[in-house]
Amino acid sequence: MRFRTALILGTVTAALLAPSAAAHVTLNPDTVPADSFSRFSVRIPTERGVPTVKVTLRIPEGLTFVSFQPKPGWTRTVQMVKLAKPITMEGETVTERVGTVTWSGGSIGPGEFDEFGMSAHVPNSPGQELVFPAVQTYSNGEVVRWIGAPDADEPAPRVTLEAAEAEDHGAAATTTTATAGSEESEEDDSEDRANLALGFGIGALVVALAALGTSLYRRRRAA
Repeated sequence: MRFRTALILGTVTAALLAPSAAAHVTLNPDTVPADSFSRFSVRIPTERGVPTVKVTLRIPEGLTFVSFQPKPGWTRTVQMVKLAKPITMEGETVTERVGTVTWSGGSIGPGEFDEFGMSAHVPNSPGQELVFPAVQTYSNGEVVRWIGAPDADEPAPRVTLEAAEAEDHGAAATTTTATAGSEESEEDDSEDRANLALGFGIGALVVALAALGTSLYRRRRAA
C-alpha cells in the first residue's frame, strides 16, 4: 500500500515538474543570417499557477535599428545605454543603443504563453551566438531569471548567426545558366531538325513535280 501511494505521488510530482523543465523563454527563430534585418518573437510561457505580469529582456551589443511591435494591453519601457565608441549609421552619429526592454501591465495566464515582437539588424559575425537574458515576474512577486547556460534549468534565450549563402547562390546561378544553355541548345537542335525536314520536304516536292512534268510530256508525245 505504501509503495503504491509513493508511486502515485511520484507520478504526480513528475507530471507537475515536466512542464517547468520543458518550457523556456525563447527567441524565435533561433538562427538568422549574419548582417541581416531580422524579426524575432520573444515567447513567454507561464509555468506557475499565477499570471506572468512583467518581462524584461536585455539586448546584446551589436544589434542596431532595434524596434518593437506594439503590444495591446502592455506598457513597453526601453532603457538606453551609452556606447563605448560612437558609430555612424545612415550618415548619423549614434552614441547609445537599446540596453533593455520591459513589458508590464499585461497578463499571461497559467498554462498560457504570449509573444512579443521585435526587429533588429544583427552583426556580420557568422557563427556568433547572441544571448538575450530575460527576467520573468509573476503576480505573486516570484521572479524567474532566464540567464543560464543552454543546459541550465533556466537557460537564457539565444540566437545563432549563420553565414551568408553566397556559395549556394553562385551554384544556383551556375545551375540556372547551365539549364538555360541546355534549353537553348535543345531549341537550336529542334530548329535544325525542323529546317532539315523542311529541306527534305521541298526536295521531295521538286522531284514529284519533275516526275509529273515528265509524265505529262510523254503522254502528249504519245498522243
